[in-house]
Amino acid sequence: MSVLKKLSSKNFFIFNLVLIGAIFGFSFAFLSFTCTSPQSKLTVKAQENSITIPASALETAESIQTVFRAIADKVIPSVVELKTVSVRRQETPNFPGIPFEFFFGPQQPGESGREFRSQGLGSGIIVRQQNDTYFVLTNNHVVTGGGDNPADEIRVAAGGNEYPAELVAREPRRDLAMVKFNTPDKLPLAVLGDSDLVDVGDWAIAVGNPLAFESSVTMGIVSAVGRTGGPGDNINDFIQTDAAINQGNSGGALVNIRGEVIGINMWIASSTGGGSMGLGFAIPINNAKTVIDEFIDKGEVSDGWLGVSLLDIDGTRSEDMGFGGRQGAFASGVFLDSPAAKAGIQAGDFITAVDGREMRSSRQLTRVVADLKAGEKHVFTVFRDNKTVDLNVTIAVRNNEIAAENGKLWPGLFVVPLSDKIRIDMQITDDKINKGLVVIQVIDKSPAAIIGIQRRDIVTAVNGEAVNDLNTFYRILREKAGKELWFDFSRSGNNLETMRFKR
Repeated sequence: MSVLKKLSSKNFFIFNLVLIGAIFGFSFAFLSFTCTSPQSKLTVKAQENSITIPASALETAESIQTVFRAIADKVIPSVVELKTVSVRRQETPNFPGIPFEFFFGPQQPGESGREFRSQGLGSGIIVRQQNDTYFVLTNNHVVTGGGDNPADEIRVAAGGNEYPAELVAREPRRDLAMVKFNTPDKLPLAVLGDSDLVDVGDWAIAVGNPLAFESSVTMGIVSAVGRTGGPGDNINDFIQTDAAINQGNSGGALVNIRGEVIGINMWIASSTGGGSMGLGFAIPINNAKTVIDEFIDKGEVSDGWLGVSLLDIDGTRSEDMGFGGRQGAFASGVFLDSPAAKAGIQAGDFITAVDGREMRSSRQLTRVVADLKAGEKHVFTVFRDNKTVDLNVTIAVRNNEIAAENGKLWPGLFVVPLSDKIRIDMQITDDKINKGLVVIQVIDKSPAAIIGIQRRDIVTAVNGEAVNDLNTFYRILREKAGKELWFDFSRSGNNLETMRFKR
């Protein structure tokens, strides 16, 4: 075959095509390799000193950071972790007879049942030292696990060690308690500040052991002061803060920018099942200072007792009763033979001050009276019949049994003027009733309850004199019910008269 024919043959064409493809592929691979292999040419490095911060601003920020570091170093060692164990026994049914008694003998009382151990966690503040004994202030609900009885076991974790602890005392109305433990180790005491100087907008630093994360520090501001409410029947007012507080922070310290304790963290308001929402509340440390001394010296707290039943009056009702928008606590009832009764405080008085200190609410007055010493005289200012009266009261020791003796609470009911809103709230449907005062509360076993008054009754007269407003109601109580008391009232469309209560 001639050369010309070979060059023009089909096989030769296919060969050339394969050869050209191989050369092209090799060239493309080589080009790709040479473009990607020198990585140093395409590497992007982080720029150094790309952010310019004014020296003065950076110095200020670092100064603030130094302050928070110093606070943490100072406060953390004085805030301890409390671990509790509560043992509860649940009785199981006793099945006497064969075969149980045949094999094990008759069961004795207390032998049946199953033991349950529940663990608790909280925080505490080292506030006192006596030789090798350290005293820790905390919440009552920390050492009781939220129940009524103290925990069976309490341990304190401090300085990297754990120590068995003993309950010194507790006071449920303030939700405060104290435990003590012994160690030769030197531990720092917390510095207590003055919570009366705390104001909205102040720095607030919370120190505690949330969710078992030891020695946690969170920071915020004081959101409000003088808050009321909270769990149970506590008598505290509170410092509100947005510093993060969670379960386990209870009993820990809320401190100011100087590292001084201004509050004992107690509770949070949350709609997330207990997670922090920036609504944390602490007991002002000044509320606890006298309690600390009584816990250590006496092992209990002796509260002062005035002997009144208190209510908060809203703005509208305050105007209706002629209080003119004043702040204070309304004495809806007075215990017979109590310090208040002996001093001349009467049902219907509006208590506005104690020793010249203005009262803003019933809870504040309750707390102030609790801190007063028995046997001391104090001036209570009341607003009555459109004038101010000062009364000297000798405080007594609060006895829980006497304070709960409703039979001596005079008169033992609370009434409000009849209005459209009250008609709806109390479900009063009789349109013929357009005068009188509606009974919204009757204290069980009180004089009012004994003579037969019930909730939703319409009181139309006291001791025979017609009443349509609260001022008249309480004036008649003061002036005409010194020896006996009875009411005219309407119930279910019937006009009735109560029995007569002899004082």
